[in-house]
Amino acid sequence: MTALAGPDGGLRCPWALATTDYIAYHDTEWGRPLRGDDALYERLCLEAFQSGLSWLTILRRREGFRKAFADFEIAAVARFDETDVERLLADEGIIRNRAKIEATLANAKVLAGWEPGELDTLIWSHAPEPGRPAPRSIAEVPAVTPESTALSKALKKAGIRFVGPTTAYALMQACGLVNDHLADCTARTPA
Repeated sequence: MTALAGPDGGLRCPWALATTDYIAYHDTEWGRPLRGDDALYERLCLEAFQSGLSWLTILRRREGFRKAFADFEIAAVARFDETDVERLLADEGIIRNRAKIEATLANAKVLAGWEPGELDTLIWSHAPEPGRPAPRSIAEVPAVTPESTALSKALKKAGIRFVGPTTAYALMQACGLVNDHLADCTARTPA
């Protein structure tokens, strides 16, 4: 499937046209370079929570996640304890999955011991070389790449949980390490 006309007539990636929430996310966030440890930690966590669910489910609960997880400030989440786990399991504003909640807290504890900028550097060191041809259809957009597999392995080796190669690639797409907007998409910016 190639880019399709949206409500304003502009061509967009087909997935973005399912809801107005997706259109806004697609047009202003997805595929835009995102830097900073806390910002990348948030996306890493949200991609993990999305595993097995629709991204729309996560997107519509993002503010609830931010409130529940101290705006994804690594240092703050690293101080969460079992009392917080129980509080989070009762929070209807998020996805109440114990394994994902515990991974979010464990990951913060690991990252709190890193130097400032270390997560940013690690993630961005796995961005592929620029110049990859723009996909013309959804069928040309991969779910996993050698770079996402390497990023997944590097994060796991560092003690980060819930980050397989597919989740790592979704993170790379969301944070602009790769530009998977279709060639005709109005939101595509030069790679």
